[in-house]
Amino acid sequence: MDLWIVSLIIGFALLLILVIGVPITFGLTGLSVVLLLIFRDADALYLIIAATLKQMSTDIFIAVPLFILMATILQFSGVAGDLYESMHKWVGPVKGGLASGTVVICTIIAAISGVAATATTTMGLIALPEMHKRGYYMPIVLGAIAGGGALGVLIPPSVLMIIVGGYSGVSVGKLFIGGILPGILVSLSWVIYITIRCAIRKMEGPALPEEERGTLWEKIVSLRALVLPFLVIALVLGEIYGGICTPTEAASFGVFGALVCAAVNRKLRWSNMSQALITAARITGMVMWLVIGGGCYSVLISSTGVGAFVSNVLTGLPTGPSGVVLIMLGVVFVMGMFIDPVAISMICIPIFMPAILRLGIDPLWSMLLFTICVIVGYITPPFGINLFYMKGVAPEETTMMDIYRGAVPYALLMVIVLVFCFKFPSLLIWLPNTMIK
Repeated sequence: MDLWIVSLIIGFALLLILVIGVPITFGLTGLSVVLLLIFRDADALYLIIAATLKQMSTDIFIAVPLFILMATILQFSGVAGDLYESMHKWVGPVKGGLASGTVVICTIIAAISGVAATATTTMGLIALPEMHKRGYYMPIVLGAIAGGGALGVLIPPSVLMIIVGGYSGVSVGKLFIGGILPGILVSLSWVIYITIRCAIRKMEGPALPEEERGTLWEKIVSLRALVLPFLVIALVLGEIYGGICTPTEAASFGVFGALVCAAVNRKLRWSNMSQALITAARITGMVMWLVIGGGCYSVLISSTGVGAFVSNVLTGLPTGPSGVVLIMLGVVFVMGMFIDPVAISMICIPIFMPAILRLGIDPLWSMLLFTICVIVGYITPPFGINLFYMKGVAPEETTMMDIYRGAVPYALLMVIVLVFCFKFPSLLIWLPNTMIK
C-alpha cells in the first residue's frame, strides 16, 4: 500500500477517535495496536511491548511524578496565600494592581511548580473572590488567572518540557533555561496590558481604598513571603544549571523544599499531605499513561514509514526551513484548541523531528517554539484545559463565554511573544547555549 494512503488512514483514524471522545491515551495505544496488525503483522506487537517498557524505564520521565508531587504539596503549603497578601499591599493601590499582582504571583508559582493546574486553581480560590468583591471587571480577572496558570509549563521547571525533551532528544536543562525569557516576556506583556486597560477604563480595576493599603513597615514585613519560594527556585534550578544534579535528582530536592515550605507555614498536616499525595498520584497516572500511549504511537509512525514519508514531504516544500516551522506551528496551534498539550507533543514530535533534523533547523529553537505554541492551547477556546479549571473555581454565575472573552487577549499576547521568538531566535537559544555547553 502506498505510504500516502497509509498516512491518510492513520491521520483519519486519529481524528476519528478524537471526535468520538475516546480518551487520548487509550486511543493512541489502541490505534497503534490495530493499525500495526493491519499494516504489519502480529510480530509487530512486540514493538508495542518494547515501547511501553522503554517509556516506563526512561530516566528523564522519573522527574515527572516528583515535580507533580512538589506542585501538589505547594498547593496546600500556604505559599500562594502569603504571596497574594504581600502583592495585595504593594500593588493594590495601583489601578488594576490586584490583577497585575496575580499575574506576578502566578509567575513565581510557575517557577516552583511546573504544572498548569497549580496556579490556576490556587489563585482562583484566593485572588478571584477578592477581586470580585472589589468590583474588578471579571473577564480581566478570569483571563489573568487562567493565563497565569499556563506559565507553570513555560517557566522552568516544567513537566511538559520534560516530556518534550524525552521525545525530541533535546536537553531538558536547555529547554528549562530557554523557557525563562519567553515566560518573563509573556508575564510582562500581560501586566502591561492590564495596567494600560485599567488606566483607560478606571472602573474595570479599581485601586484599594486608603485604609486597606497598609503602612510602609507592613509592606516591608510582607516581603518575607518571597523568601521561601525563591529558596525553592534556587534549590531546584540552581542544581540543574550548575551541573550538580540531573532534573530528576533536582525534582527530589524540590519535593523536600515544598515540604519545608508547608512545615514553616504550619500546613504540614496529614489531611493536607494525604490530599496532596492522592492528587499527585491521579495526575501522575494520567500523564504516564499518556507517555505510554505516545510511545506506542511513535512506534506506529516509525515502523510503517509514515514518519519518513511526512519528513520527505516537509523537506520538499518550497517554503524553506522557516516556512516548514511556520506550518508546524500552525498545525500545533489548531490542535491546541481541541487537544491536551501533552497529547499534542506525543502526536507531533515523532512526525516533526525527522524533518527538523534533515532541514538543519536548530532542534532547541524549534522545540522551544513548539512548547510555547502548545502552551497557548491551555487558554485557547473552545477546549483550553485551564479555562475549565477556571470554570471549576469561578462564581456560579460565571459562564464559559465570560471565561473565553477574558482569555482571548492573553492568548493573543502570548502569540505575539511567540512571533518575536520566531523572528529573533536568540531570545530562545542564547541563554541556554551560554549557560550549558
